Amino acid sequence: MAAPAPPASDDLAAALRAAGVEFDDSPLARALYSSDASLYRVVPSTVVKARSADDVIAVREVARELRVPVTMRGAGTSIAGNAVGSGIVVDTRRFNRILDIDPAARTARVEPGVVHADLQRAAAPHGLRFGPDPSSHSRCTIGGMIGNNACGSRALGYGRTVDNVESLRVLYGNGELALEQGGRLTGDTGKRLAAVGDANLAHLRTEFGRFGRQVSGYGLEHLLPERRRVERFLTGSEGSLATVLEATVRLVDDRVERRMLVLGYPTMADAADAVPALLAAAPGRLVACEGMDARIVDLVRGKGSPVPALPRGHGWLFAEVAGVDATDAVRRLVAVGAALGTRLVDDPREAAALWRIREDGAGLAGRSLPTPAYGGWEDAAVPPEHLGAWLRDFEELLRAHGLQGVPYGHFGDGCVHCRIDFPFRPGDAASAGVFREFMTACATRLRAYRGTLSGEHGDGRVRSELLPLMYDETSLALFRQVKAVCDPDGILNPGIIADPVAITDDLRPVRPRAPVSSGLRLVHDGGDLGAAVYRCTGVGKCVAPRTAGVMCPSYLATGDERDSTRGRARVLQEALDGALLSGGLRDAAVVEALDLCLACKGCASDCPSGVDMATYKSEVLHQRHDVAGLRRPRSHLFLGQLPKWAGLTSPLAKPANLLLRARPLAALAKWAAGIDRRRSLPRFASPTLRRATDTARAGNTPPDVWIWADSFTDHFFPASGLAAIRFLQSHGLTVRVIQEAACCGLTWITTGQLDRARTIVGQAVRTLAPYVRGNVPVLALEPSCLASLRSDAKELCDDDEAEEAKVVASGMLSFAELVERLDLPLPDLTGVEVVAQPHCHHSAVIGWETDQRLLERAGATVTRVPGCCGLAGNFGVEKGHYEVSVAVAETHLLPAVRSHADAVVLADGMSCRVQLDDLAQVPTLHLAELFASRT
Repeated sequence: MAAPAPPASDDLAAALRAAGVEFDDSPLARALYSSDASLYRVVPSTVVKARSADDVIAVREVARELRVPVTMRGAGTSIAGNAVGSGIVVDTRRFNRILDIDPAARTARVEPGVVHADLQRAAAPHGLRFGPDPSSHSRCTIGGMIGNNACGSRALGYGRTVDNVESLRVLYGNGELALEQGGRLTGDTGKRLAAVGDANLAHLRTEFGRFGRQVSGYGLEHLLPERRRVERFLTGSEGSLATVLEATVRLVDDRVERRMLVLGYPTMADAADAVPALLAAAPGRLVACEGMDARIVDLVRGKGSPVPALPRGHGWLFAEVAGVDATDAVRRLVAVGAALGTRLVDDPREAAALWRIREDGAGLAGRSLPTPAYGGWEDAAVPPEHLGAWLRDFEELLRAHGLQGVPYGHFGDGCVHCRIDFPFRPGDAASAGVFREFMTACATRLRAYRGTLSGEHGDGRVRSELLPLMYDETSLALFRQVKAVCDPDGILNPGIIADPVAITDDLRPVRPRAPVSSGLRLVHDGGDLGAAVYRCTGVGKCVAPRTAGVMCPSYLATGDERDSTRGRARVLQEALDGALLSGGLRDAAVVEALDLCLACKGCASDCPSGVDMATYKSEVLHQRHDVAGLRRPRSHLFLGQLPKWAGLTSPLAKPANLLLRARPLAALAKWAAGIDRRRSLPRFASPTLRRATDTARAGNTPPDVWIWADSFTDHFFPASGLAAIRFLQSHGLTVRVIQEAACCGLTWITTGQLDRARTIVGQAVRTLAPYVRGNVPVLALEPSCLASLRSDAKELCDDDEAEEAKVVASGMLSFAELVERLDLPLPDLTGVEVVAQPHCHHSAVIGWETDQRLLERAGATVTRVPGCCGLAGNFGVEKGHYEVSVAVAETHLLPAVRSHADAVVLADGMSCRVQLDDLAQVPTLHLAELFASRT
């Protein structure tokens, strides 16, 4: 069944407008929704952000009238390519009410856009949870889970999504509205589907529902008389038969004892061999049994993130048992596991850290090989008793095709995830040949195990064409038959399951990419901006509506895909592609997508794929203004060169401060610098830190500690430096401030003034390197400046300065790092409540764990505020950004300060201190000031 061609955009727009539907057919919106988390790129005609069932019904009426395809989309985390389409893409994330939680019946009634994690939070006060928990649980929607029959780590204990669906209110492709519940056949479509089941009893009983993870194709077993549940038949149909308007799902008891056991094995195949014995040893108690490859764990360690101790091995099983006899079950697992070693993880924080590594597996695995690794053969499954044999066959197929892959996944269910280094080449469609050959070979070999092409993500575009290698013609004919019953015009998510497109059609990795002569070295991507922006695989950790990390503050404030790390990456991909965004990096869509990026670097640490949008934004601004010659905004010339202006103003700091208190002059200064009128102007320090500590007469004797007077500490917050000196001197150390000027160039970097930044950073490296090489600790007080030396300097320094840049990056210390390295006595902070706002760059590049460790050792009660303060250097000060800056502050920071009115507010970064002063009038302390005040 061929997909109907979309009509002209004008026709579609007019029809949607007449139906009262809000839509966006701008190039920006179409770029944002052209991909999901799969290999595929399909540009839609328009995007609708539905808020209600009425919106969805209206869209469907327009689509049926004009024969335009409709693709429903939740968080867009589909790995199979079942959330992209050429017609109308409907984003359901605003169609997201939790309508009812019934603790007695243990059910929840929800709209399809409800995020899984939000449902868990709503159910938790009742001691309940929704059982399935895919790794994308922080952002995936219940509608999306129903669409692809999502499973996740704990499906072993709680079942797949299909096992937990009690009723669905749906709109079929044929236009019928129906409530499908409990096997009752109330509508014509349901009755016709039941007739299909009745006419094919023997075939359905032998070919469908053979084992738990048989997700591929349609779930025809649910049309059998003894299992008849039309709502469950529709679950996993990937939006190709009906659209979910409301769902009632089953909840399970979450008030159970849980224990986590890690078992180590020589290889992943050896780990797979152990699974059947583990399943037999703890029937009904083994909630999860996950496989994890050492290469993924090594990647986490390589990023500098702590990893809890693991038993010996190169492959591990993460086993979770639940129930009153959980401890006995653990003993049985140890006894039968035949592992090299085991570890019972008793600390909930360590267990959470290990599960986070597993959850980030898709993104991490994509960067675990020398070249990018891709999804595709992503979640095949076999009956668990065949898992070890299948995994060895799979590894043999990889070798035979010259490929590498990192397997992991739901081993207890026989489901294996893997990212593979397919040799895709930009602009070369023929480079997909190996991909096709390998996919076909795997599907053919899988047939011997009576396995399934998909164990949880659905078939989508990446596997539907291969279904004839799994199912016979009778089954395929039945797929077409039920598609014709439910969606006779073929408007719902065409191109999958019953009417598949080729697996090599619309592949994103082989799209053309315009070469860019980059101003940054882009050291992690070989100087290739295209490779850098294609790091984003779309897994969407950045679109979680709540987060404990930094990424992505603008998305948390606006909830708009445009303002997410993924959305920006997609727009940059399209800009380099050039087909949709013909203006390239100068296209208006690029400007709009990057406008609200705070350059916080949260994605550099929080994104499992290692996307660093702050760096990409700097490069794009450089390309627009320095290369293409487009005029810079005034804020770039003033805020973007703030250290220069501060240095020039320094001799006249006192009169300058007095003049800027005058409202007319302040207003003029704000206008000239591009500063929002509601913002305060910075006060220049008098004297600066360097002048206050002039050590010209101190002789040549090296001190015990050098302090680097970065531009912000020197010219705006010298009190932090003076406090550090007092604290260190109180412990008998001699301290001197480096008197030479050395700026990290951060403000030039964030505004893309890279040519000038390169000169400034190079000078700073040459100035600081001799001090670092002198074996005397060098202290940096402003976290953003230290982070810039650790991350940005290597992107800017030429080859002959690269080694010096590494020396400086590794040798400079934050205040907390210095105190811990010197093992200095800590002040007594017993009874002190601290609310700490780590600077974003501190969290992302330096790490704030040392600071927290010192505070807790000193006796303080610490509340660490997640996320960004919202000022982020020049971002929150600039005209046009004030409202979003405040909204970012309201996500975490301001509520935390208000709820801890008597706490000491700790903020080392200048941005955070200015934001708190502007918005909350709250006094703040640097860690050095807090320690000095208590010594």
